[in-house]
Amino acid sequence: MNASLALTLPAPAKLNVFLHVTGRRPDGYHTLESLLVLIAHGDSISLSVRDDGEVVRTRGPANVAADDDLAVRAARMLQRHCHAGQGVSIDIDKRLPMGGGLGGGSSDAGTVLLGLNRLWGLGLSRSELMQLALPLGADVPFFVFGEPAFACGVGERLQATTFPTTWFAVITPPIEVSTKAIFSAPELTRNSESAKMAVFSEGYGRNDLYSVAAARFPEISRCLDALARESMGSGARMTGSGACIFAAFAAEDAAQRALSQMPNGITGFVARSLARHPLWLYA
Repeated sequence: MNASLALTLPAPAKLNVFLHVTGRRPDGYHTLESLLVLIAHGDSISLSVRDDGEVVRTRGPANVAADDDLAVRAARMLQRHCHAGQGVSIDIDKRLPMGGGLGGGSSDAGTVLLGLNRLWGLGLSRSELMQLALPLGADVPFFVFGEPAFACGVGERLQATTFPTTWFAVITPPIEVSTKAIFSAPELTRNSESAKMAVFSEGYGRNDLYSVAAARFPEISRCLDALARESMGSGARMTGSGACIFAAFAAEDAAQRALSQMPNGITGFVARSLARHPLWLYA
């Protein structure tokens, strides 16, 4: 394979530093406000151009059919939109847990859009790719946007914000949480007050989905309590609709130390925040 016809690319995870549910629209979608940050840990995706016009997944999550995989759907949608004659083989090295709230599937789709924009020579702008990304899911435009962002609406309205370099200890419970089930829970409160400005002090906000997820999965609260004990300065929070828990630290060694103190059976990783997506220059 000619190197110019193949790319191996990162698909970084995201954390919701806070996540507030502010309402519910008549169509059933929830309105949110969240501070989203990319971190230097994620999946790896290899893209190889095919001359037969087919979009084929050669490896991916075993419990997701290829036709349902957001990465495959992103490639086919882009191909249709641009009338691209080339195809692609997609190999996904899945490192992020499914149903963990780290945005793994959405990030894979974002990386495919950005990677094929380069590989197929499409020349689409970031805003064009973001518009194409939205039907795939509310988080996908953020991974194309590629900077720390204050998100509102259903998560598609993004405003770039500054975020200091931060090290995160991230706990990954062996649980797969259904985002749909958490958002449809009757006890979920949907009336958080809207932020007045997109400038947030350290410790601002919370995750409105936490109590719903923790009630269904006690392991989430066990992990949060364990990490909170080792991060008294910043506390610990759940990302997305769960199940992963994180705490912020100013230095890598402090994050590693907190992770090393977790009880047996509680595992995770340490990663720093990213100022920009590694594929920033691809759009």
